[in-house]
Amino acid sequence: MWSGLLSLLSPAGPRARLSILIFHRVLAAPDPLFPDEMHAARFNELCGWLARWFQVLRLDEAVARLRRNDLPARALAITFDDGYADNHDVALPILQRHGLSATFYIATGFLDGGRMFNDTVIEAVRGCQHPVLALDDLGIDGVGALPLGDAAQRRAAIGALLKGLKYLQPQARLQRVQQVADRAGAALPDHLMMSSAQVSGLHNAGMLVGAHTVSHPILAVLDAPQARREIDRSREQLQALTGMPVSHFAYPNGMPGRDFSDATVALVKDLGFDSAVTTGWGAARSGADLHRLPRFTPWDTTRSRFAARMVRNLLTA
Repeated sequence: MWSGLLSLLSPAGPRARLSILIFHRVLAAPDPLFPDEMHAARFNELCGWLARWFQVLRLDEAVARLRRNDLPARALAITFDDGYADNHDVALPILQRHGLSATFYIATGFLDGGRMFNDTVIEAVRGCQHPVLALDDLGIDGVGALPLGDAAQRRAAIGALLKGLKYLQPQARLQRVQQVADRAGAALPDHLMMSSAQVSGLHNAGMLVGAHTVSHPILAVLDAPQARREIDRSREQLQALTGMPVSHFAYPNGMPGRDFSDATVALVKDLGFDSAVTTGWGAARSGADLHRLPRFTPWDTTRSRFAARMVRNLLTA
């Protein structure tokens, strides 16, 4: 049933539509603090659905075929952002089990023991032993004294902090995040992100590696030279690790009109990338701007609702 409907909406050839899914983490087991986060059992089930219903392509092949108007019916690409170690340790074996390929966009500044600002916030709040995290004097928009009495309050605290910190200039954000971590007094992990060897392992396993800047800034808040350095250096580092050209890019955070601008898109094109992906919903069709490709992830946990969400996304193309 679902394959037929998907083929009707996305037939082979010029009328094809390319669905691109975005993931971040695939945990080995469910996280009590974030029970909706993707984990191995759920991802394994999801990959089974994708293998049955779609023609899954590596993004470089999908982009080349979209440009030539010869995509197969039900074309889909799987992508991961940021470079979490569980992408290699948990997601890769599941993808291989189902015969699927994926593209991994790596923020290179966090390889080999680094930690993204959002994870510092999450782990600081997770490990904080105080009933209230007092941050009134830090000047973080919308953040004061944060109660931490249960998981729901901790999730709310994390959400408020991320909202207040995300769009600060990179140096200001780093300073505030460190202050939050110091106040929380929690031990912070240094194994969340991939090692250089794991990035090479993905490449050697036949997966595609793409650039995602060095420090994962909101590109819209950087000036042009800063943005160019972030994008180009990440590509250079990944090319050194894989020994291959890196021709595909993902905008950090990725919301069109908010997280990157027309000038950012022009910069990515000028740097010679073949494609760039966003986090705007929809599916790409013939004539799509290859440097503003939409992506989304259906969050539904049942087979029928997952399929229906995929159908609805195709209808927005």
